[in-house]
Amino acid sequence: MKISVSLTAQGYLPDRYGKYATANEMIAGYPIISPEITVSDVPAGTASLALTLLDFDAVPVGGFVWIHWLAANFAPDLARIPENASQIGGDFVQGRNSTAGRLVHNLDPRTNQRYTGPQPPDQDHQYELTLYALRETLPLQAGYWYNEFRQLAQTQVITTAKLLIPSRA
Repeated sequence: MKISVSLTAQGYLPDRYGKYATANEMIAGYPIISPEITVSDVPAGTASLALTLLDFDAVPVGGFVWIHWLAANFAPDLARIPENASQIGGDFVQGRNSTAGRLVHNLDPRTNQRYTGPQPPDQDHQYELTLYALRETLPLQAGYWYNEFRQLAQTQVITTAKLLIPSRA
């Protein structure tokens, strides 16, 4: 299985998906436009796809991995996840990102249960996008937490595809 996201000529996530998005591409200071993700070579037997977008470079800054986007139950025949799919929605379910936790305590589901783009505070960060091919559709409700996803998905994973996406500070 393969995934890709278009990057700038300098090798970074384009500005509109992160820290340097325009005001109309943000809600309450959070970049909300999710990038297009192309998907190919999904294995036979896949019942659904799921994704996580995590920032492991946030650990030295805040002490934990920052969750930018959780989404599950995409159709297995998906060739691409379109730009802004997180805000537009569709036939998939989205979980809570790190802004929903006690540290930030963001109560707005437009931003705490959807994509919030990279905003590296200290230096350029690498964001890990993982696409999961799953044997079953997961029984998740909108606003699920990452630990719920991990527990349900652990026995359902056929394969994964990972992509590191750099974003500038």
